[in-house]
Amino acid sequence: MEADPTLFTRSETGAGQRNRVSAVIGIVDDDVLVLRALRRLLEGAGFAVKTFGSAEEFLGLEVPETINCLVVDIHMPGLSGFDLQERLAAAQIQIPIIFITANDDAPSRERARKGGVAYFPKPFEAQSLLEAIGKALGGQ
Repeated sequence: MEADPTLFTRSETGAGQRNRVSAVIGIVDDDVLVLRALRRLLEGAGFAVKTFGSAEEFLGLEVPETINCLVVDIHMPGLSGFDLQERLAAAQIQIPIIFITANDDAPSRERARKGGVAYFPKPFEAQSLLEAIGKALGGQ
C-alpha cells in the first residue's frame, strides 16, 4: 500500500507495524488528498482513523475525547489548526496535537512547538509522523 508521494518524502507506510498501537487518530485537513493519504498510512500502521475536512467539522463531534491524537493542518479556511487547539484548550479537552503545514514559516513553527507534540512541513517522512504519534500516545 503506497502513500501519496506528494505528501511524504519516502514511500514508507508503516507496513510491518500493525498492532503497534490501538488508538483513534483524528486527521483535520481541508485537502481531501492529504486526508486520503494519511488515512492509508495510519490504517496501514494499525491505527483507527477518523477524518475531518475542517476544524469546525471536528468541533461538531459529539465526544471529541474519543480521539487519542490529532494530526492537524495549520492553514485551513475558517478556523485554523491553531484556532482548533485554542478551542479545545478553552473547553479543557486535552488531545495531543501534531501540526502539519504546506506553508512553513518561523512564527508557525514556534507556535506549533509550544502547543503541539510535533510540527511537520509538507512533505514529511511517514516514519517521522508515526514516531510522533507514538510519542503523543505515551510511547504505546
